[in-house]
Amino acid sequence: MIKLFRGGLRRVCCSDAKKSALGRQSKITRIWFSPPPAKSKWIQPCTVHYMENERQKETHIVKVLDGVLVLLYNKSRDKFIFVRQFRASVYQACLNYHQPTAMGEVDLQKFPPELGITLELCAGQVDKDKCLEDIAREEILEECGYDVPADSMQTIYQYRSGVGVSSGAQALFYCEVCDEQRVAPGGGVDREVIQVVEMSLEEAKKLVETGNRTNGGPALLVGVMWFLLNKAPKST
Repeated sequence: MIKLFRGGLRRVCCSDAKKSALGRQSKITRIWFSPPPAKSKWIQPCTVHYMENERQKETHIVKVLDGVLVLLYNKSRDKFIFVRQFRASVYQACLNYHQPTAMGEVDLQKFPPELGITLELCAGQVDKDKCLEDIAREEILEECGYDVPADSMQTIYQYRSGVGVSSGAQALFYCEVCDEQRVAPGGGVDREVIQVVEMSLEEAKKLVETGNRTNGGPALLVGVMWFLLNKAPKST
């Protein structure tokens, strides 16, 4: 079923995904905006100056951490494993569609928190001195509850998350899991609030139909399309 999101965005809501959702449930009661801190652990804005064709130019950029993403597929039940969570940046973008974002509190009756709920791959930032496969393994356990060996990661692509204001390197993996490897409910660690979502192959196909929109990043769409080309049973 497709539901229209305010701001022109649509989110895919699948019946099976709802039934099999696990992890932590999000309940947001207030949202407000404030100026950024002087220093951040996650982003560093700066200005790059350079000479091109004898002309001096400058570009404002944001340095960000690299990331890993994993397309998870449960072979026991032939289901994709995705995650759903509130993303403040997505919420702000939807809010900005209607009016420029101002500092202060948001009217949640007019702009409900559901505008910022995304459907994503299991993912995490490269903030440890470990190989990418080990970081991906930890994220799978923390977010989705599956304990898998690092050597079960199959590299799909390595690419840049953006080429404009920011440009973090991202590694996209594929990993097959089974019910026996499920050792925890998932949902994230510390202050994370992540919902684990299972989705059938047929439902996932709807995500990549021409003209469809999903309230999430491109890695989920790329991962599903890669699976359909390389892993899905071929019709005769």
